[in-house]
Amino acid sequence: MSVWERVRRAQGFEGDAARQGDRRVRSVKAVVKREMLERVGMEEVARIVGAPDAAHAREELRGAVEAVVNTRCPSGMSEPERERVAREVLDDVVGLGPLQGLLDDESVSEIMVNGYGSVFYERGGVLHSVPGVFESEEQVRIIIDRIISPLGRRVDERSPIVNARLPSGYRVNAVIPPIAIDGATLTIRKFSDRICSLAQLVQMGSIPDWYARMLSCAVALRQDLAVAGGTGSGKTTLLNALSCEIDTGERIVTIEDSAELKFSRHPHVVRLEAREASIEGTGAVTIRDLVTNALRMRPDRIVVGEVRGAECVDMLQAMNTGHDGSLTTLHAGSARETVVRLALLARYGIDLPSELIEEQIAMALDGIVMSVRRPDGRRFVSSFTGVSRGADGGVELAEYVSFDPDSETWSLVCEPPFIEEGLRSGALTEGEVEGWRSLCPEPLGSLSRCA
Repeated sequence: MSVWERVRRAQGFEGDAARQGDRRVRSVKAVVKREMLERVGMEEVARIVGAPDAAHAREELRGAVEAVVNTRCPSGMSEPERERVAREVLDDVVGLGPLQGLLDDESVSEIMVNGYGSVFYERGGVLHSVPGVFESEEQVRIIIDRIISPLGRRVDERSPIVNARLPSGYRVNAVIPPIAIDGATLTIRKFSDRICSLAQLVQMGSIPDWYARMLSCAVALRQDLAVAGGTGSGKTTLLNALSCEIDTGERIVTIEDSAELKFSRHPHVVRLEAREASIEGTGAVTIRDLVTNALRMRPDRIVVGEVRGAECVDMLQAMNTGHDGSLTTLHAGSARETVVRLALLARYGIDLPSELIEEQIAMALDGIVMSVRRPDGRRFVSSFTGVSRGADGGVELAEYVSFDPDSETWSLVCEPPFIEEGLRSGALTEGEVEGWRSLCPEPLGSLSRCA
């Protein structure tokens, strides 16, 4: 027998042992779970699980679960297997069952269930498969119901799509048959609290220091900015980092479809979240409703988590009516695509010629910051493009910062006009500007001023 054959046989035995261990844990887990519910009582368990603090509920039940494990687990079970039984029982009763471990793993950024037989997660921007997570379609449906029921939502054949938010702030999307052909699907997007500033993005290599300082100046000088990019490119993370550059003396109103932005160090933030219609089909509050209402709340800045519909008109008008320094995100692949998409979205809210809408965009928006995601999962803050009104009307774009994805390097194409404006107004000092210029990759003399 060759060495390779011996290795393969050994791997097969190990795989068989692992599968046998899984079956043993599952069979014992069912017994432990049933007896724990009998000992504690269904009503008492329901009371504990219904408490708002899941961690406290877990600790309250842990003693009962471990007591049953010590008496019901076979003597031949190892200590790690006993700990796994206890953990999985608590996950089933208090958490989200087989998905709880992935939720607790801070390195996991997204969880995707494509029917009970196909589960993936994203770590570091790369997808990984997890085999054998669910045993049946019913398990997936139970977890979906557990997520949405406390929120007063439902999912059934009449309403097969639901969007929700976990208490932790994670975004949840669920789709069930007949819309989801291969079984119920569940997508949970997690948002890390670890990245909340431009300085942290610099440390991660997502943006150079001189570029981060330029964006910080843009926010401080009340430039109206749109962050654009593809799905999962880091738009929300960048928006949150930019928002943290807002002066603490200003009042911020945030508007989101699902509340994701964090302002732990800012004292004056009002967070608003859209709401879908109830089971009766009433009570919906749209992003557009919230943008309109925000104008009555005396905001210094309005931050819209994502523009995707008719609210685009209200956002542009807010930027044009004294709320300079507002921020938003949208899906687009380039600065030019961003302008086209904004014009298209605005048409949903107002019936005007495209020329007039572009005029509105040119007067409202000052800059477009792009974010990109590389095939290996890494994310970068890429180009920065200025937006202004052209001599003959319409939108004129001027690239301030370019990004070469092949070499992953940034170039300062020209110095943005808001730097000079900040000097003239006294918002920036000569020392601050000269310090920033000394960090730029090109010598100052080789740089032109952007028109």
